[in-house]
Amino acid sequence: MAENPIPIKGLDHIVLRVRDIDTMLRYYGEVLGCTLEKVQEDIGLWQMRAGDALIDFAPVDGPIGTQKGPAPGREGHNQDHFCLLVDPWDEQAIRGALEARGCDVEDSAIRYGATGYGPSIYLTDPEGNTVELKGPST
Repeated sequence: MAENPIPIKGLDHIVLRVRDIDTMLRYYGEVLGCTLEKVQEDIGLWQMRAGDALIDFAPVDGPIGTQKGPAPGREGHNQDHFCLLVDPWDEQAIRGALEARGCDVEDSAIRYGATGYGPSIYLTDPEGNTVELKGPST
C-alpha cells in the first residue's frame, strides 16, 4: 500500500457559527478554560486556544457567519459534536467543576477516539453544541 501523501497530525481548529458571541466566549473561557487568542472583527472571527487546537467562533450575522445560511438551533446544527482531549483525566474534579458552573453533565462512558478507548463525558454549550470531553486511552 502506498504511503498517504497527506500526513494528518490531528485537529487544527473547528469553526462554530454562533448567535451570541459574548456568551460563547464566556462559556468556553470560564467553563472549559480556553483562552482568547485572536480576534478578527473585520471578518467576524474570534479564536480561542483549546490545547493544541483552536475553536473559532463566527457570529451568524458577521461576514463569515452569513455565508452558511440560517443560524444553528434546535432543528438544525452545524455539526453533531466535537471532542476535546483532557489529559490528565480526573473525572471527579472535571464533573465537580462543570456542575459548579451549572452544567448538566451526562454519565461517563468508555468511548473510542483518536487516542483509543478512554473515558468521556458529554455536555452542551449555551447554543446547543454538544461537546465531548475525553480522557486518554485506558
